Amino acid sequence: MLKWLFEKEGLWRVLPVTGIFIILFSVWYSPVNSDTGRTLPKVGFAAPPFSLLDASDQTLSLQELQGSVVILNFWASWCPPCRAEMPAFQQVYDLHKDEGLVILGVNTTYQDDGESALRFAEERGVQFPVLFDSDGVVSRRYQIQALPTTFFIDRKGIIRQVIYGGPLNEGLLKVEVQKLLGEGN
Repeated sequence: MLKWLFEKEGLWRVLPVTGIFIILFSVWYSPVNSDTGRTLPKVGFAAPPFSLLDASDQTLSLQELQGSVVILNFWASWCPPCRAEMPAFQQVYDLHKDEGLVILGVNTTYQDDGESALRFAEERGVQFPVLFDSDGVVSRRYQIQALPTTFFIDRKGIIRQVIYGGPLNEGLLKVEVQKLLGEGN
C-alpha cells in the first residue's frame, strides 16, 4: 500500500480527496458563519455578542457582562417547558446572584407577545433581566431551533454548555452554575 501511495500516479489520486476532506471539515467545524462573518454559538467558542432592550427600555449587552457567569435562556410565554422551568431559574439566580451569576431571559418576542411575556414574568416573580428579541436577530445569531434553549457562558465569555429543550430542573442548573462559578475569575 505504501508503495502505491508514493508512486507518481497513486499520490495524485490521494491528494485531491484529502484536500476536499480538509476543506469540508474546516467549513463544517468553523465557528464563523461565512454569510455574516460572526461567531456561531458552539461549545468552546466565544458567545456571539448582542444588545437587547429590557422591560424598562434599557439596553443590555452581553459584552458588558464579561467576568460574570451567564445563563442565556431563550423562551416564549406560550411555551409549556419554558413556563415550567422558569421557577428553577429564579431559585438558582436567588442562590448565586451575589457570586457573579447573571441570568438573561431572552424572550423570542418576534414569535411571542411582549405584554404576555411581561405578565408571565411578573406572575412568576422573575427578578433577573428579561430581554426582548423583537426582530429575531439574536435568535438567528444563536441559531435557535427549539424553545427553550439555554446557553451556559463562563466568565471569559466562552460557551461551555448548550441545552436544547426543557424543562431544566433546579438540580441540573445548580450543578452547571457551581461548576462555572468554581472556576474563579
